[in-house]
Amino acid sequence: MIPVDRKQRMLEFATSTGLVVSVAIAGIAAWYGVVGWFELPKALLPTPGQVWDAAVIHREELVRGTIATGAAAVAGLAAAIILGVWISIAFSLSRRIRMAFFPYVLLLQTVPIVAVAPLLIIWSGYTFRTVVIVTVIVCLFPIVNSVTTGLVSIDRDASDLFRLYGAGRRRRLTKLQIPSSVQHLMLGAKTSSGLAVIGAIVAEFFVGNGTSYDGLGTLMTGWQGLAKTDALIAALFGSAGLGLALFGAVQLVSSTLLRRWTSSRPTR
Repeated sequence: MIPVDRKQRMLEFATSTGLVVSVAIAGIAAWYGVVGWFELPKALLPTPGQVWDAAVIHREELVRGTIATGAAAVAGLAAAIILGVWISIAFSLSRRIRMAFFPYVLLLQTVPIVAVAPLLIIWSGYTFRTVVIVTVIVCLFPIVNSVTTGLVSIDRDASDLFRLYGAGRRRRLTKLQIPSSVQHLMLGAKTSSGLAVIGAIVAEFFVGNGTSYDGLGTLMTGWQGLAKTDALIAALFGSAGLGLALFGAVQLVSSTLLRRWTSSRPTR
């Protein structure tokens, strides 16, 4: 006999899946309707069937591009998490350090990445490393902001208890602040997972101009110049799928490996 809680979760999953599929079917039908009603040419807006055909024809390029962009996004997100955690720990140790350097971290978020990318190419070249650096810049602020918030907003009673037992700064950091900030880290990582794909593709727009770099951004630039709108939209769906996969991977790590610190329900 299926437990009531499990049955409820299965029902919610089935309802959610049904709603998502219904919206997708309605969107595809509306897409066909717009193309047919206005008699749009393929170069302006192809039908979903033509996009599928282009994806099949260019499947090898799309697979290589997805792998290259995915590798840069994963490497950039991982580097941003490691760097962001260390920066957040430094910010949590001193209010003066936080006041002095936090505006500069915020500056990374406000400066347009399309203006920074050409400069990074001059310094780092048309390489995979440049794509990763751009991805790190795009992903860093949400992680630093979330983790710093988690480290400095610890429970007052727990902090007083540690102080009562004479716990030092290092013990408070490792036993209280870092565990309580894991949930904030996962929130920042989920936000940055989508940004990682965007940062990698934007960097590939520039890196692909000077080399034969295999990435979705490079493919998009080339197909845009050749007016291959169907293949361009196929690459767009590939990048969206990559972003969803990265978000799902972060969610999986949060709900399995880090469940002890991220679950809101008490564990036995």
